[in-house]
Amino acid sequence: MGHGHDHSHDHSHDTAAGGDLPEALDLSVPASELSPSDASRRRFLLGAGLLGAGAAASVLAHPGAAEAAGLPHTHGHAAGGTGKGGFRWLAGDHHIHTQYSSDAQYRVLDQAQKGHAYGLDWLVITDHGSATHAKIGVDKVNPDIVKTRAELPELLTFQGLEWNIPAAEHATVFVHPGRHEVEVLKQFENAYDGSLLPSTNTNAQNEALAIAGIKFLGEQVRKRKIDGALFFANHPARRGIDSPHEIRNWRDADPTVAVGFEGAPGHQAAGIPAPNGRGGARGYYDNNPSAASFPGYPLESYRTWGGFDWMTATVGGLWDSLLAEGKAWWITVNSDSHVNYLDQTERGPGSDFNANGKYNDPVYNGSINTQAGDFWPGYYGRTNVGASSFSYKAVIDGLRAGRVWVDHGRLIKGLDARVRVSGDRRPSTGTPLGGVLQVKRGTATELVLDIDLQDVPNWAGFVPSLKRVDVIVGTVTGPVADKDAYTTPNTKVVKSFDVTKTGGRITFSHPLGRLDKPFYLRVRGTDGSRTQPGLLGVGVDPYGPQLDVVGAADPWGDLWFYTNPIWVLPR
Repeated sequence: MGHGHDHSHDHSHDTAAGGDLPEALDLSVPASELSPSDASRRRFLLGAGLLGAGAAASVLAHPGAAEAAGLPHTHGHAAGGTGKGGFRWLAGDHHIHTQYSSDAQYRVLDQAQKGHAYGLDWLVITDHGSATHAKIGVDKVNPDIVKTRAELPELLTFQGLEWNIPAAEHATVFVHPGRHEVEVLKQFENAYDGSLLPSTNTNAQNEALAIAGIKFLGEQVRKRKIDGALFFANHPARRGIDSPHEIRNWRDADPTVAVGFEGAPGHQAAGIPAPNGRGGARGYYDNNPSAASFPGYPLESYRTWGGFDWMTATVGGLWDSLLAEGKAWWITVNSDSHVNYLDQTERGPGSDFNANGKYNDPVYNGSINTQAGDFWPGYYGRTNVGASSFSYKAVIDGLRAGRVWVDHGRLIKGLDARVRVSGDRRPSTGTPLGGVLQVKRGTATELVLDIDLQDVPNWAGFVPSLKRVDVIVGTVTGPVADKDAYTTPNTKVVKSFDVTKTGGRITFSHPLGRLDKPFYLRVRGTDGSRTQPGLLGVGVDPYGPQLDVVGAADPWGDLWFYTNPIWVLPR
């Protein structure tokens, strides 16, 4: 599960992280060798379905809170990021296309330079998997990526691809740079890309191949071919074909590789109303159910909500149903940049993508593109990763650990969320995003939230204003009997804070009570422009995001941030 260490400290709580499991969680240690307290702890976790085969081992064994007691010595290139809460927060984007995608046009360097200029510290180049790409794309783009790494050392540029998941939608797959990055990606694409599979395959065969592909990536890491590989499902609710059981199966195939999905899709500029924009749907979420769609999903799932995917935006919905199982599953945002709003270039003349696997370099055409649906990387959405240093490994580790918060339109400047034992006032103490706090039953805990409010204009030219912060809490109930479940009954908004300040830092604390059952929490915030009761009712989410209406969905007039969860479990 990684190569971290188990940390414990006083105040009768400990934080497990990395791969060295506490003995209670390590099922290879016989029960007879455990201390009475560890034996009791293991019995509880087994009884709750939170340990053992198919259970939420990664939440317990890889909570990603190794740095909770203080930041380790940093190393790597001294560039990028902002320090907060003992971490270096690195903004990034894991879903970007170039001239090596059949529906895009920019050079790798174009995307990287713009992304860095708009404030990104890391990004992933993810050209589409396809028959043409599988033949020449992965090899051909790599020299451009290597050159970009040399020209922009202050930007971490990963190579990946957009996987056509067999039987489902798309996903970002990317690996740690190294001697075998091209070899592994090429082998993966040729063996597992959905566009290359026999049309006679059954759905079950394709779903099994998706699982095998994720396992293949994990095997390459364990064989030391690559130093890390990650999978994020892209635009998961867009067409209704990522069923709940598939999402669970991807994650369970290898929780060190399959770690999350896009909480909000790219293509946000598609919602800019006419005549200034294309007047479409944010994220191109303008679909309806098809024969391939999961029949249980409601019609509302085919639209975004405040720019976010329905799976994430619905309190008590699909994302929460995974978290309530104890499954580590994280959200991100990105650009999905193909062709960008207000750009003045087009594909180079004489391009032959089918023959060459790429378009010729873009050329200036003198006309402003108001119909493009994308923003440049970093222009609108950010995935902010709490890293231990400026390095490729630190970004992968931070993403895998769930030390991530996301925002649109630079709604806030910075955020630090921690859960700690009530009354523990030591600086930077507590368990950060993605982490697991383990305390004795009856111990009182609290959420402490520091937010640096925005004080500089975003790339649209205005200073966003945070108006409300919501704390969302759910009970951890263990694995579900029905893998196609997409709601959970005990998750709701438990506290809302109104924000009246317009600059500086705000600090909130919220008491979480004395632990009697395992739970998780997550946080979101909004500029307050467009809200409505959540899909599961006013008692669950009184002021949630509004359903985005096609043609009237200005992305700049409706800004949100979301954090990933923190769990609190009994010892």
